[in-house]
Amino acid sequence: MKKEIIISGFGGQGVLSMGKILAYSGLMDDKEVTWMPAYGPEQRGGTANVTVIVSDEKISSPILSKFDIAIVLNQPSLEKFEPKLKPGGILIYDGYGILNPPTRKDITVYRIDAMDKAAEMKNAKVFNMIVLGGLLKVAPVVSTNGVEKALYKTLPERHHAMIPLNMQAIEEGGKIIEKI
Repeated sequence: MKKEIIISGFGGQGVLSMGKILAYSGLMDDKEVTWMPAYGPEQRGGTANVTVIVSDEKISSPILSKFDIAIVLNQPSLEKFEPKLKPGGILIYDGYGILNPPTRKDITVYRIDAMDKAAEMKNAKVFNMIVLGGLLKVAPVVSTNGVEKALYKTLPERHHAMIPLNMQAIEEGGKIIEKI
């Protein structure tokens, strides 16, 4: 199993941390991983993205031009990365950030209303974990046990009290993702 994933959205949506947690989760599951963030002055407000590869075998290069899975959280990201999905790939988008939904017919498209669910949970900071939960429901590239271990590794100790809420957000994301 090898999945090449791009996660993209506005800076501040937790795109880079979602990629980091996904990569650490792969490590916790004894997988080979790469994590390559891409951002500049847009880290707060502009578009940021991260490429993550999770594989059972050695990864030859972290540089990708086509992806198996794209998670897009805003319209510019959809326009940039929808064409770069491999035929048969998976595209996941948050309904809040996309005005013109995906149009390709040779990919599987999922919508997740993570922004609405985060508001319902009364914590905007779990938005990215809701999206991650949706990903793990439709493409279980890592285990939820690996994610929990990764959260303890990646989050500062002062935030460890938030891990149960993050795990609940992942569970909720798995419940609300819908195939389009």
